[in-house]
Amino acid sequence: MIRLDIFSDPVCPWCAIGKAHLDRALEAHPDHPFRIEWHPFQLNPDMPKAGMDRPTYLADKFGGPAAAAKIYARIEEAAHAAGIPIDFGTIPVMCNTLDAHRLIHWAGLEGRQTAVVSALFKAYWREGRDIGAPAVLADIAEACGMERALVERLLASDADADDIAARDADARAKGVTAVPTFLIAQQYVVSGAQSPEVWGNIIDELLDQIKAVEA
Repeated sequence: MIRLDIFSDPVCPWCAIGKAHLDRALEAHPDHPFRIEWHPFQLNPDMPKAGMDRPTYLADKFGGPAAAAKIYARIEEAAHAAGIPIDFGTIPVMCNTLDAHRLIHWAGLEGRQTAVVSALFKAYWREGRDIGAPAVLADIAEACGMERALVERLLASDADADDIAARDADARAKGVTAVPTFLIAQQYVVSGAQSPEVWGNIIDELLDQIKAVEA
């Protein structure tokens, strides 16, 4: 198997789109060689713990409601093309994602990481849920087969918060400046929400290399 490290944030729309493209490529290549691991990268590490009103956040970030609407119209179009029926108007909160990243980390210890990541993207982008809220995160954990009571206890503590912050800082120090960023075999970097066709070509090339080595 070839390790595929993915740096992402559940509140990043291009991460959701990039994951959808990758998922389509993996479904089309069931013999793909990837072993996937997810890594933290907070788009807004200084976001208040309770998050903030998303329309206000976007207006502040992009220079007003009209500019934000123009930018997100393009993103919404790309999301729909990727098969993600996002309605940005139904997403009220821009979340602090530290706890979501902690949950992803704990899910990885149980072999449930991709399932939890998928559930987080669905909860935020399709259902408009606040994935910074402990109750929502506990719901997601339980639905993915994790022990709810344990997750609730961990979320109520500071467990692994420093580790997540350190891993985020390390990614930035090593050159990750935007997400999604994909690291193949700890050597090759692929940035952005690449198409299923691009991923299909990458998978085919890797499989050919593996066959050549085994021949």
